Amino acid sequence: MWLFAILVVLALGGVALVAAGHGEPLAPAYDDRPDVGVPPTGPLGAEHLRSARFGMVLRGYRMAEVDALLERLATQLEGADETNPAG
Repeated sequence: MWLFAILVVLALGGVALVAAGHGEPLAPAYDDRPDVGVPPTGPLGAEHLRSARFGMVLRGYRMAEVDALLERLATQLEGADETNPAG
């Protein structure tokens, strides 16, 4: 029983050392999220909304609903651009 307890403590200590940065470092995390497709700054246009893509998640939004809203907003922006080309 004592031997098992000592082994558990030593294993947890080893994990703590690695997590604290001692020993071989962990590999950097790979960011596999897709680019949203819109510029981070500046005005957005209809073409930006049409090209926007979001990452897939287990608990998120329905893709068809998001696509429908983005299409509606893009059409609305195009209409606004046609009626007010200066603004």
